[in-house]
Amino acid sequence: MAYLADVLLGAGALGAGIYCYVLATRLAKFNDLEHGMGGAVAALSQQVDELAASLASARTVASASSETLETLTGRAEDVARRLELLVVSMHDLAEEDAAPAAAEPMFVRHSRDPRFGA
Repeated sequence: MAYLADVLLGAGALGAGIYCYVLATRLAKFNDLEHGMGGAVAALSQQVDELAASLASARTVASASSETLETLTGRAEDVARRLELLVVSMHDLAEEDAAPAAAEPMFVRHSRDPRFGA
């Protein structure tokens, strides 16, 4: 009986050894940096680093363009105020000049003038 127990124990140890060898080769293939999951993880890690760098660059550019846009908006508001004042002042001038312009016409037709072919 002891001999049978030793044979079964040896067979179990041999089976466990073969199982460990198979797992070790699968794990080596899994962690391979060229073709396995390790390569995929390394590629994804590199892409995350590149994405973080491009995100930081985009934030810098967006901040700069935001400041430029604020400056241009302020200038546009100032110009709009000046234009509104000019338009209002032009309305005042138009009302003052309306009376003399209505008294004498701007264009007069000379149909019998020999210079114009009549």
